[in-house]
Amino acid sequence: MRLVSSGSMPLSPLCLPNGYAPSTGIPFNNPLCFKQRKDQRNIVCACVAPPAPNIGRGGFSANKFTDSYKPEKLSRIGEPEEEDSDILIECRNVYKSFGEKHILRGVSFKIRHGEAVGIIGPSGTGKSTILKIIAGLLAPDRGEVYIRGKKRDGLISDEEMSGLRIGLVFQSAALFDSLTVRENVGFLLYENSSMPEEQIKDLVAETLAAVGLKGVEDRLPSELSGGMKKRVALARSIIFDTSKETIEPEVLLYDEPTAGLDPIASTVVEDLIRYVHLKDEDALGKPGKIASYVVVTHQHSTIRRAVDRLLFLHEGKVVWQGMTHEFMTSTKPIVQQFASGSLDGPIKY
Repeated sequence: MRLVSSGSMPLSPLCLPNGYAPSTGIPFNNPLCFKQRKDQRNIVCACVAPPAPNIGRGGFSANKFTDSYKPEKLSRIGEPEEEDSDILIECRNVYKSFGEKHILRGVSFKIRHGEAVGIIGPSGTGKSTILKIIAGLLAPDRGEVYIRGKKRDGLISDEEMSGLRIGLVFQSAALFDSLTVRENVGFLLYENSSMPEEQIKDLVAETLAAVGLKGVEDRLPSELSGGMKKRVALARSIIFDTSKETIEPEVLLYDEPTAGLDPIASTVVEDLIRYVHLKDEDALGKPGKIASYVVVTHQHSTIRRAVDRLLFLHEGKVVWQGMTHEFMTSTKPIVQQFASGSLDGPIKY
């Protein structure tokens, strides 16, 4: 079974239990050289996503944003206006179970153009599962998923033309251990693009510089820190094919992007999430080709710095949603407990 993203670029989870590529049976850590790997046309990156041109040559400053940064240019969704053209993704009454374990129990929400949405809640409530359903890696047991108003049946296919690309950045970064940083970031371009290799090489270097990783192209993932691996995965998700006439807008999905990072490394990643979203906004102040993003997180710093609207999942349902500034002041007991970390409340461990 081939898994792909919206459009023509393939998408495959690299966290399969047996560690093998779905189509080739080759272990991901097999020390094949890159030229040999290029012949395996069905091995694909975990993150897909050509976003906007002109990713930037000036690098990235980790202190570009502060905790008090409130981007007025992002849509503020309090009482959202129901305009179909603004709705990029919609989940309606989505259910998902694994065997006897019921993970999602009727999840419904919408993601609109320009939104920065966080999905929070206790562990095991289906946050990562809903991301994989949006990305097309899992199909819901019941319910409906709409991409730009078009109902998706089953998994994503090459034939789906939704006009929206969806990129998923996995929690583990999901890099090829035997490939260099350059080969990891440019993997899909080497595999699928008509761009010359030298042009891909230059584009990879430019994209890495934009996420603060200038000069690491020839390193292997084993030579990188956890925070650097996260940024390499982010670079891979935002690189784009300049040989294409049009580049569709994209929604990026981040699964625990700061998990396991120290506070400073977390700040760098959180600011990068904002940075790539606002990078290519137009003259009217609208976000660029990365039209919206969704972040699954447990980190309060990520909630403060990286998102504007929150969905709270508990026992497989959305039990609360609101703006970020409402999170710490909510009177709902379940939100108060999660925000304070108290052992007393409706969430039981």
